[in-house]
Amino acid sequence: MLVRAKRGQGDCFFDSDAMGRRGLASLRIFRDGAGMTANPHRSGLLLGVGAYVSWGLLPLYLHLLTGVPALQVLAHRVVWSLLLLAAIVLAMRRAGPILAAARGRTLLLLCASAALIAVNWLVYIWAVQNGHVLEASLGYFINPLLNVALGMLLLGERLTRLQAAAIGIAAVGVIIFAAGGGGALWVSLVLALSFGFYGLIRKVAKIDALGGLTVETLILAPFALAVLAQANGAGTGALGHDPRLTLLLVLAGPVTAAPLLLFAAAARRLRYTTIGLLQFIAPTLQFLLAILVYHEPILATQLATFALIWLGCGLYAWSSIQRARAA
Repeated sequence: MLVRAKRGQGDCFFDSDAMGRRGLASLRIFRDGAGMTANPHRSGLLLGVGAYVSWGLLPLYLHLLTGVPALQVLAHRVVWSLLLLAAIVLAMRRAGPILAAARGRTLLLLCASAALIAVNWLVYIWAVQNGHVLEASLGYFINPLLNVALGMLLLGERLTRLQAAAIGIAAVGVIIFAAGGGGALWVSLVLALSFGFYGLIRKVAKIDALGGLTVETLILAPFALAVLAQANGAGTGALGHDPRLTLLLVLAGPVTAAPLLLFAAAARRLRYTTIGLLQFIAPTLQFLLAILVYHEPILATQLATFALIWLGCGLYAWSSIQRARAA
């Protein structure tokens, strides 16, 4: 996928005291763990699983929009997400701090991250609509390993031996996939690279999760509105012709924003290691949907690639557990 949580850098954007004063009962799941439950780890785990299950089941929603061009679906996702996020920001009176943070270098970084997430969303929508959920899941299996590699190359982070081995094994898997010539490898690589660099930029941009996504959708909104205006002018716009389809398009807002908000709430309660392990839920569900629901064929080279990627992910998970125990 879209946000990478970090401790001590704005990932906690829900103020429980302010929410209590304003009576926002609908947002109570984002209160501090002590206020929500006697076991913050358990509640965080439930919220984190909820976020990644939502992302993993996203193809079920996008597949219902197969008749709508991918670019239009992306435009609706941006517009309706912005409206929902703006309502949350205004209700929480967060507009001032967000506008103050989104200036100068941070604004430039958010312009870059907005472009990357737009590419990621567009390719993912196209992949689901055109029978490439398998390749999409591969991209998100690769992504955690790519994040480790980017951290080493661009941020000077040191790799453990297990992490280095995991990246090497995954690279061999991608090479086998490319040599076999089966499937749309470009989908996997674009999704992994776009989301990997998106996470890298959001790691250094000094703005919280809610503010970052709100500004990103605001940046993309003029382009989204232009796409929808052009489609309506050409008579190919999907909104308003069929009540069921219109409802599905409007739901693009909560479908996009809800997992992010669940994730942000979970990140406050869980160790980063736990979040890192939970992220494999989404591509696993996507893989199962591709095979069991959409009956996408899987070639021998693809199976070999997935086996190597899974091995690399297993080493990554084991390395994360070891580091957590040593901390």
